[in-house]
Amino acid sequence: MMKMMIIGATGSIGRSVRAKLLNTTDAQLKLVSRHATSLPVDTAREEAVNLNVLDTAALTQALNGVDAVFAAVSGDMAGMARSIVAAMTAAGVQRVVFISSMGIYDEVPASVGGSNLSDSPVLLPYRRAADAFTESSLNYTVIRPGWFDNGSDDYEVTREGEAFGGHDVSRHAIAMLAVAALQDEHLYSKESVGINRPQ
Repeated sequence: MMKMMIIGATGSIGRSVRAKLLNTTDAQLKLVSRHATSLPVDTAREEAVNLNVLDTAALTQALNGVDAVFAAVSGDMAGMARSIVAAMTAAGVQRVVFISSMGIYDEVPASVGGSNLSDSPVLLPYRRAADAFTESSLNYTVIRPGWFDNGSDDYEVTREGEAFGGHDVSRHAIAMLAVAALQDEHLYSKESVGINRPQ
């Protein structure tokens, strides 16, 4: 039985991934955020830990016994990403699925609302956070979603270097891809992939 850590468990993507893991796997979950203990938990399968992800030592300790990590963070994204990489390396945990954003590689064509780093500096923290993983020795999968909503769960995946196929994607679709990657350490291993709803 795998033990998964969800960093950013109180966020909308973290909640979607948590629900997908609870409903489709038998994984044990460690829910991490600054206010994780505000969540109602299934005590048979879940543990909630209040934690500042920038506290690398505390995160390293919390990773004891964890098999894989999912992370969807906001705020100091690059700092949090570097802390996650350092803590996982210290704890000997290899598998991580991290949520970044479409557009960090200038891969979104104008036909689907493209916005490049050169004219959208808001994307720079997402790029720097992704780089922390892609430059690490971890078994990472970086997921670059379009703007997320609660619409259709249809999705398509693009590899790095491929043009993004659409502007939006549902939270549930992101969760489906993330959970598949958490369960299969070879799926999109050491890749950065885009996810969008087909147009």
